[in-house]
Amino acid sequence: GNASGSARRRPRPSGAARRAYLAMMDIRRWLKVDPQGLYLPMADAWIDPARPVARAIVTHGHSDHARGGHGEVLATAETLAIMEERYGPQNGRALPLREQLELGGVRISLHPAGHVLGSAQVRLEHGGQVAVVSGDYKRRPDPTCLPFEPVPCDIFITEATFALPVFRHPPADGEIARALDALAH
Repeated sequence: GNASGSARRRPRPSGAARRAYLAMMDIRRWLKVDPQGLYLPMADAWIDPARPVARAIVTHGHSDHARGGHGEVLATAETLAIMEERYGPQNGRALPLREQLELGGVRISLHPAGHVLGSAQVRLEHGGQVAVVSGDYKRRPDPTCLPFEPVPCDIFITEATFALPVFRHPPADGEIARALDALAH
């Protein structure tokens, strides 16, 4: 008890907080975190897996997300082209942006991430719940790719590699000018 002798009750979470918590708990039943990465057991698919797997959904062509040797790869056409250039022929399936594909009862679609050419967020829907896996994304305009597109969801799964305030990226125009200057010399 407390000084007044009455028991203190814990406040109940608000309706929105409770709904978010329940959504997260439900999504954890069909989207698993594993040392290999994010796994969708119903679709037998991994998102940006660390090692070759039977079926991979790849968010973009950078080597910390895209690796060769998968049995099947689902990605944007641009990401598949980058992977083929880097790793050789892929058993790839290009999924056009915003087009839905159902695998094992999970609806999957790709949406612009604004990071690099072909980068995409992965939208997953099952049982009325929606999760979005961002991969890497950028909100600053970039002439090399489509702009980041906010995707409504119950759970947003993102990386935070450069989230600390110590990271301040210079304006893109200056960096592009530096790169072009370096190529000219």
